[in-house]
Amino acid sequence: MSGGQGRPRIAVFAGATATILNSAPLVTSNLARTRHGLPLRTDASGAPLRYDALRPQRLARPVTVYVEQFSAHPLERDAAPLYGPPDGYLDAAGAFHRERQSDADVPVYEIELRPEDGLIPLPYMARQADGSAWEGDLTRPGGGPEETRIPFYPDASRLFEEIDRLGVDEDGVANLLGSQADYDFIRVIPPGGYGAGRAAAERTDLGDGDIPPETIWEDFFPYRPFHLRREPPRRMLAQLTNRVQAALASGQYAGALWLEGSPFIEESIYWLNLVADTTIPIVACASPDFPHGTLGAGGDRHLVDAVRYIRSGIWADEDGRDRVGTVLMSSEQVFASRDVAKADARPGGYIATGGHGGIVATTGEPGPAVLTYVPARRHTHRSAVRFSELPDQVTGVRSGAAGIEALSVDVKRSGELVPGAIPHVGFVKHARYLSEDTSADPANEVEILAAIERNLRQHPLSGFVAEGGTPYGSMGPSSDAALRRATFSGMPVVRTSRGNAEGFVPRERVKLSIAGQNLTAPKARILLMACLLRFGALPPAADPDHPTADEVRAVEQALAAYQDVFDTH
Repeated sequence: MSGGQGRPRIAVFAGATATILNSAPLVTSNLARTRHGLPLRTDASGAPLRYDALRPQRLARPVTVYVEQFSAHPLERDAAPLYGPPDGYLDAAGAFHRERQSDADVPVYEIELRPEDGLIPLPYMARQADGSAWEGDLTRPGGGPEETRIPFYPDASRLFEEIDRLGVDEDGVANLLGSQADYDFIRVIPPGGYGAGRAAAERTDLGDGDIPPETIWEDFFPYRPFHLRREPPRRMLAQLTNRVQAALASGQYAGALWLEGSPFIEESIYWLNLVADTTIPIVACASPDFPHGTLGAGGDRHLVDAVRYIRSGIWADEDGRDRVGTVLMSSEQVFASRDVAKADARPGGYIATGGHGGIVATTGEPGPAVLTYVPARRHTHRSAVRFSELPDQVTGVRSGAAGIEALSVDVKRSGELVPGAIPHVGFVKHARYLSEDTSADPANEVEILAAIERNLRQHPLSGFVAEGGTPYGSMGPSSDAALRRATFSGMPVVRTSRGNAEGFVPRERVKLSIAGQNLTAPKARILLMACLLRFGALPPAADPDHPTADEVRAVEQALAAYQDVFDTH
């Protein structure tokens, strides 16, 4: 899809803790509090709030309202000669007349609002079951899942409806998403779920089929209330991969949007950059500032700009295939997924890491979307670790009676990634004044040794990312010794520089491990996980502390395949 012509269809994936899909708490209005004799919301002086927050809701039946002419802007009346006549007038008793009855009549527009017109901003009238007002998400502070309303939408359909209905662009025009494309809303690891289930007859926004009762932390992963936040387990990465890959392989989409919480979206989108076997663009969006519908929220605009990027076609090569790779949209900037990181929680809080590019395009107004450069790194349909390149089985390692032994690990079954195959890759960090002493005794590194033993018991595909000094990824002598044991136990080790290293960890400085280039440690972990699915574990030594020359050569040969991917992805 290029040139902005036609009407594409875009897949919109709801990912875990997607901040872009949460709204501010639904707080009972003072209108309802007055009606039911409840304490009013007050301002700093103790006076009742002047205005109620208006929240998008649906009308149950048609209603006619009369809007005062020249009330949409304080200077409308100055331009009165430029305006046509009103629809009629309201007299002092509030009766409507087509013609003015007296000079005191108020000119008005007559508007019939119907349920089919969509969402209308109105005061929120709901109360809790005990008759008290809603003050937030919870019925009581610190309450459990059964005592809270989940503020996250189950998918993006309601969000898109609200943006189309209530959002306007610089030209004062609405329907900013619906006017550009058609959408399918796909729940992958959604941030909101139907605890009581939902029947197909009730579903006006999610398509056909019933939804059985869903369980928090199993079927959906919210970010708020904060004490109820949980991280999706590692196995969920297989579900993410399978559902995204199946949708994109259908051939019906011109692009895709990935929605996830801003703290970790950079990892998921880089995973898709490596594994998603597709030629269409994938754009990630988050709301790293404030919830949807609140003052200063930027997530809505990110979505509109993301669709503009897809429609622009600037990502396409001469054959119409994506030449940029997966990207993240933030504040009119388009970041390459390999190079983006969230730096802080302020609006526009993403930065380009690694010191070599990172911002591949802009969607800034005025003007069209503009591509600034094409990344040289391999991605999606060109990736060496894309879904179609992953084998059905690889070799893993485990503890056995005679030492470390090899075993076959199923990576894919029936064309899907196996949840239990997702590798376990941990972090090891180094800092000055951290070592126990100046020796190279691995026994000092109890955490690393314990992790090695646990991996051999539970995780046949595993490895480590060693985040050391800048620029060489240097660790302490005892850490190096312990990580060498990991390498000859079948677990590849990637070395990176700590923080946002704007230089490359050189291969010449990295022995019996993988040079992480200028990747951040989280991104190096994602790439190592993909490589483990592609190549399997390293060949273990009979005695990991004393490998033979042949065993060293075997490990070096296996690491070369890993290093080639790290050099090119």
